[in-house]
Amino acid sequence: MEDTMTSADKLKNLLELEIIPDLEVAIDELFAAIDKAKSASKEQKEDLEEMREMRTECFAIVEELGRDELDDEEIEELLAELTEMKTEEE
Repeated sequence: MEDTMTSADKLKNLLELEIIPDLEVAIDELFAAIDKAKSASKEQKEDLEEMREMRTECFAIVEELGRDELDDEEIEELLAELTEMKTEEE
């Protein structure tokens, strides 16, 4: 059955089921660490900013997919990029 999934579906699932939740967990964990230390290092602030931007970008991609604004080539590129990023993290 999986073959009927378009790249757009795969990208949307990857973002909504894996990448966004992972980012939110990472953001929460960083917040907890900052809270525990009662202060944030420059590095933590930068990480937090980076993760929030990434999350915003992910939500934007999901929106664009919903409005059918991305062409197949863009979808394939994003899918490859995000899959690669996810593989590096593991």
